[in-house]
Amino acid sequence: MGASLLRLHFHDCFVQGCDGSVLLDDTSSFTGEKTAGPNNNSLRGFDVVDAIKSKLESACNQVVSCADILAVAARDSVVALGGPSWTVQLGRRDSTTASFSSANSDIPRPDFNLTDLISAFSNKGLATTDMVALSGAHTVGQARCTTFRARIYNDTDIDSSLAASLRSSCPSSGDDDSLAPLDASTPTAFDTCYYRNLLSNKGLLHSDQQLHGGGSTDSQVSSYAANSAKFFGDFASAMVKMGSISPLTGSSGEIRTNCRKTN
Repeated sequence: MGASLLRLHFHDCFVQGCDGSVLLDDTSSFTGEKTAGPNNNSLRGFDVVDAIKSKLESACNQVVSCADILAVAARDSVVALGGPSWTVQLGRRDSTTASFSSANSDIPRPDFNLTDLISAFSNKGLATTDMVALSGAHTVGQARCTTFRARIYNDTDIDSSLAASLRSSCPSSGDDDSLAPLDASTPTAFDTCYYRNLLSNKGLLHSDQQLHGGGSTDSQVSSYAANSAKFFGDFASAMVKMGSISPLTGSSGEIRTNCRKTN
């Protein structure tokens, strides 16, 4: 579940800022973000967030926001999987609306090229170095066949044995939800193997391999592959930066009592 909780925070922050909007169910006045392309049949962990919120409400009613829960759960998930820790800034408030359209337009896609990735992160105030560090979250978790199908059948910058083995579980049509680990070498350990895989053309997603293939980010990928302390430090810093995208503070928004709906 760790990788999924980390991803919830990322998908929250890239849409309207880190405001818990990703958690809202559809209402009569807006369509939530859960059914947007990047999230539908893909995001999970909502039940874990509900359980955390329930315990918090019992202990201290309307004090800790759902947005803050996502930020802390992301950090604790990384730590539990063997990754770095960092101090999570707190005090975000929860949005009273969500944006289906922004979820479709602002969350980076698996078919993105390097220039697309750089600009998607730049649009959120994150540097290219932050983007490369944050991509290392793909050292854990899994992806659906539909996100890497084009890569294993069409891309040329992919290890041939990896492509062949992935084709056996991800046919050219059908089985969209068949899963494969983003980092096949150590799928449940938060380490530098994601970057080492890229050095040998073993990135699962097209967007992953774009970070190492003759472009401007090659040297940063090589540096992380060889130096886990450097990756861990940069990842932690980038997570703090991502966690501070457009938060609602003061009297803006609210503290939801149920993360799935406004008060």
